[in-house]
Amino acid sequence: MDAKARNCLLQYREALEKDIKTSYIMDRMINDGVLTISEEEKVKNEPTQQQRAALLIKTILKKDNYSYISFYNALIHEGYKDLAALLHSGIPVISSSNGGKDSVGGITSHVKTVLCEGGVPQRPVVFVTRKKLVNAIRQNLFKLSDEPGWVVIYGMAGCGKSVLAAEAVRDHFFLDGCFPGGVHWVSVGKQDKAGLLMKLQNLCTRLDQDENFSQRPPLNIEEAKDRLRLLMLRKHPRSLLILDDIWDSWILKAFDNQCQILLTTRDKSVTDSVMGPKYIVAVESDLGKEKGLEILSLFVNMKKADLPEQAHSIIKECKGSPLVVSLIGALLRDFPNRWDYYLRQLQNKQFKRIRKSSFYDYEALDEAMSISVEMLREDIKDYYTDLSILQKDVKVPTKDLHKKIVTQFQKHYQPHTLSPDQEDCMYWYNFLAYHMASASMHKELCALMFSLDWIKAKTELVGPAHLIHEFVEYRHILDEKDCAVCENFQEFLSLNGHLLGRQPFPNIVQLGLCEPETSEVYQQAKLQAKQEVDHGMLYLEWINKKNIKNLSRLVVRPHTDAVYHACFSEDGQRIASCGVDKTLQVFKAETGEKLLEIKAHEDEVLCCAFSTDDRFIATCSVDKKVKIWNSMTGGLVHVYDEHSEQVNCCHFTNNSHYLLLATASSDCFLKLWDLNQKECRNTMFGHTNSVNHCRFSPDDKLLASCSADGTLKLWDVKSANERKSINVKQFFLNSEEPQEDMEVIVKCCSWSADGTRIMVAAKNKIFLFDIHTGGLLAEIHTGHHSTIQYCDFSPQNHLAVVALSQCCVELWNMDSCLKVADCRGHLSWVHCVMFSPDGSSFLTSSDDQTIRLWETKKVCKNSAIVLKQEIDVVFQENEVMVLAVDNIKRLQLINGKTGQIDYLIEAQVSCCCLSPHLQYIAFGGEDGAVEILELLNNRIFQSRIGHKKTVRHIQFTDDGKTLISSSDDSSIQVWNWQSEEYVFLQAHQETVKDFKLLKNSKLLSWSFDGTVKIWSIITGRIEKDFVCHQDTVLSCDISPDATKFSSTSADKTAKIWSFELLSPLHELRGHKGCVRCSVFSVDSTLLATGDDNGEIRIWNVSNGELLHLCAPILVEEGAATHGGWVTDLCFSPDSKMLVSAGGYLKAITSPGTLFHPSVSLHAANTYVTKSWNGCSRSHKKREHHAMLKKAGQIQQEEELPARELA
Repeated sequence: MDAKARNCLLQYREALEKDIKTSYIMDRMINDGVLTISEEEKVKNEPTQQQRAALLIKTILKKDNYSYISFYNALIHEGYKDLAALLHSGIPVISSSNGGKDSVGGITSHVKTVLCEGGVPQRPVVFVTRKKLVNAIRQNLFKLSDEPGWVVIYGMAGCGKSVLAAEAVRDHFFLDGCFPGGVHWVSVGKQDKAGLLMKLQNLCTRLDQDENFSQRPPLNIEEAKDRLRLLMLRKHPRSLLILDDIWDSWILKAFDNQCQILLTTRDKSVTDSVMGPKYIVAVESDLGKEKGLEILSLFVNMKKADLPEQAHSIIKECKGSPLVVSLIGALLRDFPNRWDYYLRQLQNKQFKRIRKSSFYDYEALDEAMSISVEMLREDIKDYYTDLSILQKDVKVPTKDLHKKIVTQFQKHYQPHTLSPDQEDCMYWYNFLAYHMASASMHKELCALMFSLDWIKAKTELVGPAHLIHEFVEYRHILDEKDCAVCENFQEFLSLNGHLLGRQPFPNIVQLGLCEPETSEVYQQAKLQAKQEVDHGMLYLEWINKKNIKNLSRLVVRPHTDAVYHACFSEDGQRIASCGVDKTLQVFKAETGEKLLEIKAHEDEVLCCAFSTDDRFIATCSVDKKVKIWNSMTGGLVHVYDEHSEQVNCCHFTNNSHYLLLATASSDCFLKLWDLNQKECRNTMFGHTNSVNHCRFSPDDKLLASCSADGTLKLWDVKSANERKSINVKQFFLNSEEPQEDMEVIVKCCSWSADGTRIMVAAKNKIFLFDIHTGGLLAEIHTGHHSTIQYCDFSPQNHLAVVALSQCCVELWNMDSCLKVADCRGHLSWVHCVMFSPDGSSFLTSSDDQTIRLWETKKVCKNSAIVLKQEIDVVFQENEVMVLAVDNIKRLQLINGKTGQIDYLIEAQVSCCCLSPHLQYIAFGGEDGAVEILELLNNRIFQSRIGHKKTVRHIQFTDDGKTLISSSDDSSIQVWNWQSEEYVFLQAHQETVKDFKLLKNSKLLSWSFDGTVKIWSIITGRIEKDFVCHQDTVLSCDISPDATKFSSTSADKTAKIWSFELLSPLHELRGHKGCVRCSVFSVDSTLLATGDDNGEIRIWNVSNGELLHLCAPILVEEGAATHGGWVTDLCFSPDSKMLVSAGGYLKAITSPGTLFHPSVSLHAANTYVTKSWNGCSRSHKKREHHAMLKKAGQIQQEEELPARELA
């Protein structure tokens, strides 16, 4: 033995003697041929464990380098990795060119060390070579040539796949040439998500033993996947990952990290869902008679020719399975005279019940295992019977066992104290509720499931879907305590799971405070908030929650970017979705539990569709490809690549007996695809611009298509000829605009259930046409300035659901042409809406990364009245009064604290405001009229039609005597309504965006024309004209010292101006989205700006320096959590807190001069477009009103949903 190795062994001798148990270590050393049986017996004869360890080390010191290496490898395999690490520096270097046992068949000491450290199993005691298969595996591994890819060893259970995989890498020159970075073995098997995460955690720990990349294990599969990718690419390049016994395709996605992977499986299609080259090596299940006899001969130490006749019959009964033959051979080695006995056992025993529950495909395997148990030594058999205490075919008393498991958990843990770094925490999070339910521990189950602490801990670790599933699974038990409480928690989880399941994790107490006061969720949150306030926490609570109604049934966030499309499976049990992140996601419609995640395309995925039999999912993309996927396994079935531009839509026929797929593309063509053919069946010409959408008629005889050329076309499916063309563009023509200059994009279409009518959406109108005559049956104007993005007819009745670009979804009765419901909740454009096959629910998908499910009846029943954007508020002493307009054109005066509503008048209101002392209200209309109503007697006593177009903003002066309004006609009207004198301010070239009153009868206005103007409201003259931006001026603010103002623009800049200069003091650059709002601090030293990406910047007013950046937190694959636009900002009176509105209400505190995120209040159901300082008077429109109540000092980030008043 080398001096270095000897010294290392002597140096750590004491530690080794103290800790190691020798029996299994010696087994491995005997297998390596470095220790004899007689030496083993001498060691075993020593009376104590420490003495046995001392004699073994003494024996090794007398031996050579191979003994040292064998001892080192044995320590690793038997779990003494810390002791092996002590010996690592002493490993002797042995040349691979040496002869003898240093290199037998290419298996050098270097190979043994590499494979041992990588967890590769040793050769079986009895080993039969299968050179042809081993060489085939090596040749395929060599084909990867340093490129990522997959080699798949495929065969039935027990055919020797694992042994072949290990043998393929057991060669020095092969390893050195192909995988010098090492080999890493993972035994996978049948796993759920919790089990897979544990496997990934263990692998990451093994690959990062010096903890260079992280101090803690990854907390979820996505994080583990990213960690593994970094470790393999940076720390272990040119290494091979071996995945043994893969059952499911979804498991492979966690390892799809641009690595070189060898895997064993029974299902060769498991790799269909992953990218990269794939090479298959098939392994026959039958060894062959000669190989089987060779194994038996090695076990019983006889020549093949000398084996008894029973050996041939045993090979036949074992069906050639290497595993079964080996099991019988091991029994015969110990009992060589029992050939007849084991043959009879194999021939006569049936084990039918065991065979039914087995995961294996071979009857003889279960039989051989049973025989093996019967023949165990009595002392070893006791270990088996401790676990297998019941007779065959006897029902197991599982309730008692489950109860004992729960009792043990309660003895050692508390649910809220489980930590992710505890070895078994994943098990408890996944199965604790199951054990409680199985043990009939109903009280304990309710206490667990109705706990905010448990919900927070579990959703942060495994996501919300599993917990929602448990609420559904155990609803019959949970309802026993209180069905209302169960409903409270399930609804809370369903509507907030998309927030709880992803980083940055919100404060669940703050979310709970949003629930109705009668909710058990609210009661728990309030109790916890009171306790935590004493420790310096801040929580904020809505005080006007009486009219809160949650109309969504489930909210999920399966994507990391905008969701373009989502659809139900034909049975309504699954939902598929796709979008900007290039993936196809499939999840359960009831719980949101993810079933498949597929990296579907190389660019954005625009549409997806289930086939009628639910076997396939089609996707189409900006990358011009159409792909067909197996909907259960995620395997790729077909790739069609005949379109020359992006493919916008795909749709299957409704008849499953003859499946056709239609695709619509920006190349102006439609194509029909027969899934049994490699090329398209028909190409349909006729559109002159992009084809946006297509749908088969219910009887599959016709195909409808919509195009940017302004037409709807109907095609005969059988002949692929055009049957009818309807010019939708003609319904938008007017005398002011020539037809050739007008662009009308027909976005989508949907058939009625009987196939006699078709609905079409273009701009902000819905048209209903008769199929046979082409005549217009109905026209609906949605009344919105945003465009219709999508529409869908209910398959059961006359309802239609419509998606609008301004975050809104509406339900319409197509028979009466009346709106039935408004559905608010999304934070950005809604791209897609679709009914379930039975029409009982519908889904919506949005730019805000979420998909929402809605119950049709609930929406129709509860959402008839919602508030529109036109709202004003007055804070007066302890009162808060809100003036609002609802969707049925009524003006409402709402007491913000009590929720009391006074209905004032019905009118076509486009904007409204309250007078300072709550004596009057004023409102503007779409006809350009401005009217004043006296609150005391609820009558209109002044009105004036001065504007030519819709009035957009309106405001009283501080004395209430003058009313100022701005309009789409680019003018501002100053009206002294008491004297009936008026002045028009006319100079803007485009619509006035908004205005602010200045001192000394001055007014500041800004416009879409990029200018800011200062006017005298007495003379109507322009006093100053600032050319501020190249694009629309979106907002302005005036410094409290009245010396400066700010401007923000769609050109992504903000500017600070002096009223005395026509050039800016500072141009503030850095925002990557439209800068939508700005505000000065009360001391005029700071300016805050917010943009459409959710980013807030705080600037030094004196020098224009950026002081603080508050950006959306990046999560997972680099995608920012969607917080929506920043629509408004407001500083506290002491300038130490900044509140922003938008997708969140967010408070940022300023200890000293630096601002830090402090409170983040999730607007989970809608936008907040304006915030108010309660000490001041404001006349600005906002979408929803909320009063917040302070409960302590802010010290950390909190989150709270803002709810709409329904």
